This record gives sequence, structure tokens and C-alpha cells, in this order.
Amino acid sequence: MESLPSSSPIHLPVPLVEQTLLENTNGPRPLRITPQENVQPLGRIRNSVIARKVFDEIPVSDSLPWNRRIETLLRNGEIRNAILTYEQMLLRGVRVDRHTLPRALATALAAGDFPLGKQVHGHALKLGHASDPYVVSSLIEMYGSLDCVESARWVFNKFPVRNPVSWSVLAKLYLAENKPKLAVDLFNKMVKLGSQIDSVSLGTVLVACGRMRSLHDGRYAHQIARKLGLEFDIFVSNSLLRMYIECGSLKDAQAFFSGMPGKDVISYTTLIQAHVKMGEFNDSLKLFQQMVSDGISPDPPSVSSVLPACGRITASKCGRELHCHLLRKELEFNPKVQNALMDMYMKSGFLEYALKVFGEMKEKDAVSWTVMVAGCSLHGEGNLGVHFFSGMEQDPRVDVDGLAYNAVLQACASSRMVGKGKYYFNQIRAPELGHCISMVSLLASSGLLDEATAFIEKWKLERTPEALRALLDGCRIHREDKLGKRVIDQLCDLQPLNPENYVLLLNWYAHFDKPDMARKYREMILDMGLKPRRAFSWIEHRNKVHAFGTGDVSHPRSQRLYWELEQLMEKARISADLDYSLHDVDEERECPLVGHSEMLAVAFGLVSKESGGAIRVTKNHRICHGCHGALKAISRLKGREVIVKDTRCFHHFRGGFCSCEVPSL
Repeated sequence: MESLPSSSPIHLPVPLVEQTLLENTNGPRPLRITPQENVQPLGRIRNSVIARKVFDEIPVSDSLPWNRRIETLLRNGEIRNAILTYEQMLLRGVRVDRHTLPRALATALAAGDFPLGKQVHGHALKLGHASDPYVVSSLIEMYGSLDCVESARWVFNKFPVRNPVSWSVLAKLYLAENKPKLAVDLFNKMVKLGSQIDSVSLGTVLVACGRMRSLHDGRYAHQIARKLGLEFDIFVSNSLLRMYIECGSLKDAQAFFSGMPGKDVISYTTLIQAHVKMGEFNDSLKLFQQMVSDGISPDPPSVSSVLPACGRITASKCGRELHCHLLRKELEFNPKVQNALMDMYMKSGFLEYALKVFGEMKEKDAVSWTVMVAGCSLHGEGNLGVHFFSGMEQDPRVDVDGLAYNAVLQACASSRMVGKGKYYFNQIRAPELGHCISMVSLLASSGLLDEATAFIEKWKLERTPEALRALLDGCRIHREDKLGKRVIDQLCDLQPLNPENYVLLLNWYAHFDKPDMARKYREMILDMGLKPRRAFSWIEHRNKVHAFGTGDVSHPRSQRLYWELEQLMEKARISADLDYSLHDVDEERECPLVGHSEMLAVAFGLVSKESGGAIRVTKNHRICHGCHGALKAISRLKGREVIVKDTRCFHHFRGGFCSCEVPSL
């Protein structure tokens, strides 16, 4: 005869079950119960006076207070005491009912004690409650979580009495094992058999459809929800929203959202996250404003979801207003919200605010430290970034992961800390592509172009566009035009449909006085139907965003802006170093320096913002050599800080210097 295992230290052998549940692919074998009158206790309780007093005060004739005590202990995390309470019920002959057994199984699940769970299963069989729908649901969850989903399915198939909970529990177990197709098949079986379907069943299958990216199955589940009148149950509605988004149909999600008669903060947050992920920041901000106007108070998850949309200079005011809203409403500042705030301030150009939020954090996780390290490198404060990384290494509660190493390598690159960068790179056990690209950037920006080229060959990055562009940046900074030409040719071979590569090439030929070749590539771009991005710069003033293109004369104050720039250029005696060879905007090559988009935006800031505050500009291309030198001079002549964010980093121009620390750029 086989007996149930009793590996738990508080268990005694139980002569209850003649045959244990065997673990095999066919699920557990059936239990045969010995004809005993009384169920034996699971173990001995400690001979504690206090414990005896507690149990003596509970009436033996009524199971309700015992059930409530087990539930309370479970809720409070007192798992061992919950087990002991169940043991005392058995010892004192208290009637174990169908409400007790699910709690006992939940106790076994919380303790991770599979032998205990099997013994409770035996009790359920002995006492005649094994077919109760709620007991069956608890058994399915216990077996699926502590043994395997095959055992859970065996229990599910063994007992014909099922409720929506048992179907949903098995479907969730399939999801936990990353088998969404089985969860969908289970739902289809429910529909075919005419089983009762509730909101939880629908929510579970919609999660499975989202995991599979199966819009067809998702729409079928939506049809069932509509037929049952559960379409606008708020739980089902939010699950439908998430399913459409995960299946890549934002259009369907928006249409369903518009028709929802009732929306809660989760509905709005789900759609806001989708717009942010798609880069549709303005739409996400409009949704957030709509939520507030509808009388729904933002919570920390909704705020942390919309904050990335504020991580732009032109939307920085919205981010600051959200921060103030959190302070006024005294909402919870959990690490996730604080991390989102820091990231927003970093990306919108307010390094000092990010440092303040970080300093006020009581609990810092890996994300907190990584955001600070990466943010400092973005602002040209590589030394400060390395300092924060050292703090992260010394924090025993935080594990330094690949993202953190990539951030510190970027910090080393921003401040040309070659020795430090090599040290950190050698600390990485298995360098990933991002780490290697950061090392190329560090070596190339530091002028070690031969070493950067050798590194690319060693790590076989010759066909990696990101690595080649990092090398090209170094060529651009240090005026290595011949190597730059070879890199541009490689990029054209790797990305033949990227118009920016051909713009680089024709600029190179124009710089070396080869107009025929420049004309050839310009015509090639047109013949191939490629459209290079036009250069634009933006500046925010009085809640309005002003956009400037290259050579723009459409702004009402254009005449004043050009006059202001010409006066400054003459006063500073700035030469027009336009960086023809490696600049990536052909139209700027043929335009005077005063007509470059960032120069016009800065001029607008000078004539419009006379308070002496910083001028903040965003550009969708790299800033050229000529503008870089001009803005350093302007910051010195005007005594104003000028902050320009290009596609690589923030340039803080103060007193004739730039935070990027590249004298020639």
C-alpha cells in the first residue's frame, strides 16, 4: 500500500488514502478511500497555552467561526497558524464543510505545500465534498500551481460539475504556462457546451487572444460578450480595449472606447499607454485631459503612463503641471511614479528637477539609478552619471543589469572617459549589441577611430548600421572625412532605401567640390522616390509651440528674427562652418547659417522671452558645426543659457561653452 508523503515538518503520516496521486503525463491517478469514520488530523499542534486558549474559545459545534479564522489568518499572511487552525478543526471534531476545504486548499497553495494539498483533497473525497464546484475550482488551482497543468486538467475532467470559476481557473493556468491557444480552445469548448460564461471567463480569454495577437479570436469573444449583454461590463470592456491594442488594432480600440457608456481610470490609462507606445504623444495628453474633464481623478498608474508624453521640451509644462497635481492631491509617490517623473524631467531638459526628485526618493530601485545614469549622459554630465552608477553598485538591494551597464557606457562616452568605459565593458559577462555600440561611440567620439574600427571588426559589427553611425559621429567630430566617406558607402550598401544615407553622400561630394557627383545622387534620391526628413526646430512660448523650417520666412516675426541673428553673427564675427561633409540635411547646406531652423528658433526665444530664463529648443536632426559654434557665442554675448536637444543629446550652451565638451563641434 502506498501512503501520502509527509515531508512537511508539521505533518504526521495519515492513514487516510490507500493510493497517492502519481505524477505522470496522464495526471494523478484516482484516490481510493479507506472506510474510516473520522478524518485524522494532519499533524500535532504545539503544546502552547496561548494557542489552546484561542482554540478553546471557538465553539466546536459551528464551523463558521473556524472558517473565518482561517480566512483572516490567510489574509494577514499567517500561513502556519492557518494550517494549525485547520488541524485543530479535525482534532476537535468540528464539521469540515464545503466552505472550509477551499480555504484549506488556499492555505496549502500559499505555503507551497503540495503534500498538504493532496491530503486536503483526500479529506474532500472522504467527506463527500469533492464534487462541490467551489472545492473543484480550488483543487484545480492547487494542482496547477503546485504540480502541473496536466494534473489540474485531470481534476477538471474528472468531475462533471463545473462552474465558470473552474473553467476560468484552468484557462489562467494555461496562460501562466504561456499556452494561450489552449485557453482559447477551452473557451470555445465552453461556448459549444452551452456552459455559463461570466465576465471573468471573458476577461481571461481576451487576455489569451491578446497574447496570441489573434484579432479573429478576439472579435469572436467580443461577439459572445455582446450576445450575453456583458460587452459593457467594465471589467470586460477594459479587457476588450487591451485585447484590441495588443492585437495591433488601435483603431478598433478607439472605436470601442468611444462607444463605452461608462469608463473608469483603467479604461483611460489603457488607451493612454497605447498612444504613448505608438509615439502619439499629443493624443495621449488629450485623453488625459478628457479623463480629468470627465470627473475621473488620475491615480499613480495613469500619471506614470502619461508622463512619457511630457518628456519633450515642448510638453514640459504639462509634465510640471502633472507633478503639481500629484502634490496637491497628495497622491501616492511610489517608485514607479517617481521614476516616471525623473525620466520626464530628464527628457524634457530639466536635469535639476530630476536630481531633486531622485534626492527625495526613500526607496530607489534599479530603474531609479539607471534613469539617473542615462539622463546624466544625455545632458553631457558623464562624470555625474558614473558617480550615480557607483552608488548603484554600492546599494545591496539593487542588482546591476545590462541596461545599467549600457547607461554607464553611454555616460563614459558623453564625457570621453575611455579608461572607465573599458573597465565597465570588461565587467559585463556577456556583452550585448547595445553595449558594443556604446563602446564604439566612446572610442570614436574620443578620437580613437582606429581602435573603434578594430573593435567593430573584432565584434563583427560591420553590418550593424547603429555601430557604423556611431563611428561616423566620431569621424564628423574629428573631421576624418576619408574614413567618413567609407562609412557612408557602407551605410548605403546596408540600407539602400534610407534617403539620409544618400544625403550624407551628396553632402560629402559637395564639400569636396564635386558638383557632378552631388547632382547625381540628388537625382537618384528623386528617381527612387525617397523623401529625406526636412529639418525642423520647435520652441514653446505661452502655451503655443512655434515650429521653424530651414530658411523659414512664414513666421510673422521672421524679419525681426533674421535681423537679430545677422547682428549677432556680425558682432561675434562667426564664420559659417557648415560641416558640409557629414551633415545629414542637404537643404541646410545650401542655406545661410542664419536660416537654419535651430538658429531661427533660438532667435525667437531671444526676442520673445526677455526675462533671462533658459531658451529651450528641440531639433529633429543633428546640430551642425556652424550652429554649434554660433550658439556658444550667442550664449556668451547674451548671457543666456540656450538648451538645444538634437537627435543625439542635449546641448547646454552657457557662457560660450557647451555641455557636450567637444571643442570642434
